[in-house]
Amino acid sequence: MNRIRYRRHPIARPAAIAARDPMAPRPVVQYPDPRLRLATVAVTSFDDGLRRIVADLTDTLDALSAIGITAPHVGELARVYCLRLPDWPAPRIYVNARIAWQSADMAIHREGSVSTPGIVEEVERAARVRVDYHDLDGRPQVEDADGFHAACHQHEVDQLDGIFWLHRLSRLRRDRAVKRFQKIQRSL
Repeated sequence: MNRIRYRRHPIARPAAIAARDPMAPRPVVQYPDPRLRLATVAVTSFDDGLRRIVADLTDTLDALSAIGITAPHVGELARVYCLRLPDWPAPRIYVNARIAWQSADMAIHREGSVSTPGIVEEVERAARVRVDYHDLDGRPQVEDADGFHAACHQHEVDQLDGIFWLHRLSRLRRDRAVKRFQKIQRSL
């Protein structure tokens, strides 16, 4: 498994990765890598560096046929994620996203992660949310979401805050899911 190690600023990338094929997907950080538990750094420069991270995210999202992916999933600690729901024609990018409001009513959806392939569990989250974020040009945006769309935002914002989705499960369910994941990894 490829591991990215940082010696400089946490969102700096090694030259070998920066020089790679721009259309190739990035290696995904696998659970239980400690980087998945780190809070991300807010994006302050809406420049070509951010666009490269976003291109890597969308390429990797497409290669995995995933619904969502965050910068930490590809070894970057930038506060960025990409979502593509099944009925969307293109992925959407969320920079410096935060949940500004969430409903008191809850909903349960099946969730998983690109960092724990093959494992899904039901997670209870707010049924509706409002997300404040910036677009790629740094303009403030607001998005209201409900149902699965709301669950996706909460899942990805949790990851940006260093809360891996398995930690939203009871200890018993989390332990079972981790054991299943370990079994899958051993069989590869």
